[in-house]
Amino acid sequence: MTEESGRKSKLQPASAERSESGSDLQMEPKLMLDLAHKAAELIVGRIEGLSEEDAWEGEFKQELENLLLRDPPENARSAIEVLEQAAREILPNASRLDHPRCFAFIPTSPTWPGILADFMAAGYNINACTWLVASGPSQLELTVIDWLRQWLGYPNGAGGLLTSGGSAASVNALVVAREEAGHPERATVYMADQSHSAHVRAARIIGIRSEGIRVIPSDEYFRIDMEALVRTVADDRGKGFSPIAICANAGTSSTGAIDPLDSMADFCESEGIWLHVDAAYGGFAVVTEAGKKLLRGIERADSVGLDAHKWFFQPYEAGGLLVKDVRTLERAFAVRHDILQDTIWGANHPNISDYGLQLSRSFRALKIWMSVQTFGMVAFRHAISRGMELATRAGEYVSKSPILELLTPVSLGIVCFRVNPTDTELGEEALEKINRAVLAHLFWDNRALMSSTSLGKRFSLRLCILNHTTTWDDVRETLEAIVQFGKEAVTKEE
Repeated sequence: MTEESGRKSKLQPASAERSESGSDLQMEPKLMLDLAHKAAELIVGRIEGLSEEDAWEGEFKQELENLLLRDPPENARSAIEVLEQAAREILPNASRLDHPRCFAFIPTSPTWPGILADFMAAGYNINACTWLVASGPSQLELTVIDWLRQWLGYPNGAGGLLTSGGSAASVNALVVAREEAGHPERATVYMADQSHSAHVRAARIIGIRSEGIRVIPSDEYFRIDMEALVRTVADDRGKGFSPIAICANAGTSSTGAIDPLDSMADFCESEGIWLHVDAAYGGFAVVTEAGKKLLRGIERADSVGLDAHKWFFQPYEAGGLLVKDVRTLERAFAVRHDILQDTIWGANHPNISDYGLQLSRSFRALKIWMSVQTFGMVAFRHAISRGMELATRAGEYVSKSPILELLTPVSLGIVCFRVNPTDTELGEEALEKINRAVLAHLFWDNRALMSSTSLGKRFSLRLCILNHTTTWDDVRETLEAIVQFGKEAVTKEE
């Protein structure tokens, strides 16, 4: 009998080794450890083999329905069979966002300590809701939030909480903005046409009517047009509207563009309007010297949202919201319930559930803390800087290519470009057709995964380089493939 078959023989259905407690939902410790070991083997094996796989794998709905749409079983199955089915039929059918050649959307490549932290937090059954329920996790979250505060340059008295992501952070921020403004009836919220859809959704959730959601055009660099913003706010005040919040971008998802944060802060201070900065993608660049310069002015915002599950290499979900004055969160969200009266320990023992929309909360801080403790900030700064350096290098490659055209300045880790040979004169319709064909060709016939964006009326290919395992060879070979596919598409079009 081989070692593997011997292991499998021990991994019997859970009911075969039921705990002496008599619960049908418990397992014996030996079986639990064997299953955990098997799960770890599967995950580590996947990570080790990533570079040999494609960055995307998926299946059509009908195929997955045929495979997975089943009634739940009445009786126990072999636990090892369940694990292996998940690893074989379910989990692989997804974008491999941690693949070194995954350049689509805003990918992430989580650290192993971060992955283990989620496992441990689930195993310890932590609900990071109140100090009474989770004092250690609460203090660790406050510690991680204080790290973020310092990195952003926020003053003492600032604070916040970890959220599921940028969408929840945006909702929380706009709730606070509304409450600080006195909850006016004809409230308006402002954002650039490059802003994430989460801002529109957040505005709707807090009760802003469609006529109160203002989308401001962007300039030639895809930053908010300040003149248009000032003019729109003045017009709205003249019509009896009450501006309550302006959403700035610190790294748009489309181009990585950074709005003029200092100018926006000046304007918001003069007008008494809440300034929220969406730094979900780009915010963690502040831990580097180059990023700190690019994001100058972010420390003046009333609130900042940022996602550690993007450019701080953590598993989902690990968003966050920081506010300049933590008391604004408490004023907006703290509600006393009879059933929670025993959780009030006093001012020095805060309940983080008083800072946002969630009561039951997962222990998100552990993965950030464990990752930083394991690798140190030097490693994180290097990994983030490397992403920016690779993007700059990719931009230089595109600029020198007679086949490719750089469409926007490289910003943070994003490069926007297209196939547009210098020796041809192609209209926008033909160029879009060619570049869509190139993107499809890359999707089906290359290991890399890319996405696209629209820059005004121009269709753009888009590289987002964030993965700490990505090398220049990964980037260069992807660009070389695009050049080759582009030449073929241009020939067909001609």
